[in-house]
Amino acid sequence: MTTSGEFRYLDPASISPGIKPWTKVDGAYASFGLAPRRRSVANIRDSIQPDQPAQGHFGTDIDVSGFAVYHAPAQEKAFTDDAAVRNGYYAEVEALLRSKLPGIARVEIFDHTIRKHDPTSPRQPVQQVHVDQTPAAAEARVRRHLPAADVDGLLKRRFQIINVWRPISHPATDFPLAVVDWRTTKPEDLAPVDLLYPLRNRTVGDDNDDRGKEALPDLTNPASTEGYEVKGETYGVLPSDAHKFYYVKDMTPEEAMFIKCFDSRSEWRPGGRKGVAALTPHTAFIDPATPAGTKGRESIEVRCLVFYDE
Repeated sequence: MTTSGEFRYLDPASISPGIKPWTKVDGAYASFGLAPRRRSVANIRDSIQPDQPAQGHFGTDIDVSGFAVYHAPAQEKAFTDDAAVRNGYYAEVEALLRSKLPGIARVEIFDHTIRKHDPTSPRQPVQQVHVDQTPAAAEARVRRHLPAADVDGLLKRRFQIINVWRPISHPATDFPLAVVDWRTTKPEDLAPVDLLYPLRNRTVGDDNDDRGKEALPDLTNPASTEGYEVKGETYGVLPSDAHKFYYVKDMTPEEAMFIKCFDSRSEWRPGGRKGVAALTPHTAFIDPATPAGTKGRESIEVRCLVFYDE
């Protein structure tokens, strides 16, 4: 079964030569425009079987297409207590990663975001095709979040950044998440984009930890970068007719999606392995089949550094 939707790409015509595009993490403004494209989206729900072996299967092996979806109920249900998320749900996420990805030596969870399709929420579903981390940003994350004495050794191993995404409270019928099969992308589709964070985050707790510091943006002068700093780098994705989109219709809180943002042993990396997915462009989209009055999407994404024995 398929549906269709409007997908918003980074518009190459809006980028000035020699000037790097940027966007604000709070969604207040971006220096570039978006180019809408109508695309079909295939529902892969029938590919998700609770007892299906993960290795080598589209939709359940993250190295094949860059994403994987599992039936994985969580003990945490409310996601309203930050301490419960960090202390309880993080442990559940790590256990899930270890159960599905063989050879993991270490997992470091460095961030999470709760998104709600609600005007009062400081983080909304992102309706732009993007990748959360560039290779430079991935290495920077290791250096920022791991002890300095461990960094050089860890960077010699295979490591990944994986987002573990799941709906909260009710199925994600509204603003579902669509992912692109990485095999239908090429490096030329990707444009590095600086990610700007509010400077006020430095003054609240650990300046390397942006969790719990989300706030509605000040929109009095959204195009200004005053009060912001570059603290990350993402990929904006440029339009391509080759991209193939997939989603899980009515994905439930009992299901979790792994979204690969980076893999140091991917086909695109020096010395990488042919056929190993590099990344997963993804975006929220409006499914025209969504019934009127559907409850707004709520979801959590947990960002994980995953290191392997190899």
